[in-house]
Amino acid sequence: MPPLPLLVFVVGTGSLGAEIAAVRLLAPYFGASTVVWANTIGVVLVALSVGYWVGGRWADRHPHMRGLCLLALGAALLLALVPFAADPLLEVAVDALDSIAAGAFFGSLAAVLVLVAVPVLLLGAVSPWAIRLAVSDVGEAGRVAGRLYALSTAGSLFGTLVSALALIPLVGTRRTFLLFALAIALTAVAGLRPVRRYALAPAAIAVLLALPVGTLKAAEEGSGSRVVYETDTQYQYARVVDRSDGSRALELNEGQAQHSLYEPGTVLTGDVWDGHLVLPFLVRERPPERVAILGNAAGTTARAYERFFPRARVDGVELDPELSEVGRRFFDMTNPRLRVFDEDARPFLRRIDARYDVISVDAYRQPYIPFYLTTVEFFRTAREKLARDGVVIVNAGHPEGEDELERVLTAAMREVFPHVARDPIEPTNTLLVASDTPLSLERLRRVSARALPRDLEQTGLGAAGRVGAPLGGGEAYTDDRAPVEWLIDKSIVDYAAGGD
Repeated sequence: MPPLPLLVFVVGTGSLGAEIAAVRLLAPYFGASTVVWANTIGVVLVALSVGYWVGGRWADRHPHMRGLCLLALGAALLLALVPFAADPLLEVAVDALDSIAAGAFFGSLAAVLVLVAVPVLLLGAVSPWAIRLAVSDVGEAGRVAGRLYALSTAGSLFGTLVSALALIPLVGTRRTFLLFALAIALTAVAGLRPVRRYALAPAAIAVLLALPVGTLKAAEEGSGSRVVYETDTQYQYARVVDRSDGSRALELNEGQAQHSLYEPGTVLTGDVWDGHLVLPFLVRERPPERVAILGNAAGTTARAYERFFPRARVDGVELDPELSEVGRRFFDMTNPRLRVFDEDARPFLRRIDARYDVISVDAYRQPYIPFYLTTVEFFRTAREKLARDGVVIVNAGHPEGEDELERVLTAAMREVFPHVARDPIEPTNTLLVASDTPLSLERLRRVSARALPRDLEQTGLGAAGRVGAPLGGGEAYTDDRAPVEWLIDKSIVDYAAGGD
């Protein structure tokens, strides 16, 4: 028979370890925002609460070790099935998100969370059941309960740390679920007879553990695209996709946006990155000498600077170091004037002793921009780091026709900078430009026609034809209050409602 304290500890590791793994399971499809975390934590807490209640009732009806071990074994089997059962539901979720069918989107997200909740509910039932078996004298009930709940909490802490710091980075999300399930199953089987019969359960989990993982998210059927690389980084799921037109894209998490783009034979993309190259000439006559790219990803903009402005020193700031490696390997990120900083954008900007001609902000965990890059305080820091005639350029991504995020970014920028303009470069992207120096369309046209490299001339003239006055009506966010995720979620829902 397994000691009750050991069973309680191992089950505790699985309950919270599954929570961490669940967020990673959802991240390739829904991102890893605080909304996803809140949903996951909330469902896990509800499941544990119900499990405590149910476990107490079951323990009174079946006060024997066999029943407890069968419960734990059943929870382990369900836990092992989560990453496999979730996959088809997640595919439905992606299809729903692609078509902006909000009901199906949120429904399938809830369905995946329910998949995690069922085994967690059963795991939650273990502790009260174990207490019922361990208490032989009511006089020691408090001491026994305290000891077992302390062990359960210690197990939960261990499961949280080992999953986040070791298992997920080393073996991936699916095998993290399976390892927790295997540990629980082995402990539970030790309390069942005949052991040979029940040993089939951990053996089956071990077989699943040995299966190759394969591609987590295949390229869309019929698209002509091919996944050439994928990885679970410390921060997110990333994949590199070769597309039918010969281009190569970096996709993160749910894959609804491309975070870097490689076009063979040119550094221009025909997309939002090109605007970062020409909009500085709203305030400048000469090419920038020093540039900061906050959200460098795989280096699309840095590569273009090497081609058009080879004298410019570029500081590429990217929180996820594995994306920088992807850039070097797959996206020709070889600019000799590029220095890569593997750190968060705002702390970097605060500490760096430099003055930039251009600060480009393109840091997204799609569809969210970190709240601390949208506030008045952030733009004050950016202004302090600008050289004379310097400019801040922010990519405001949004659902087509929705401009709430753009308005609040504009409001924060106008609190700090006297001159702000917008370039609606794509239906789902607007570049916001801010400077202490007046923004001049005439300057941009003149420099584009006379001074820019020939390949960049039409890009500059095109931008000059789009740039206009900023939108009003937004609330200036601060570090104290910046409900960015709520705002973006509302934009998605509003867009979905409008589409229906």
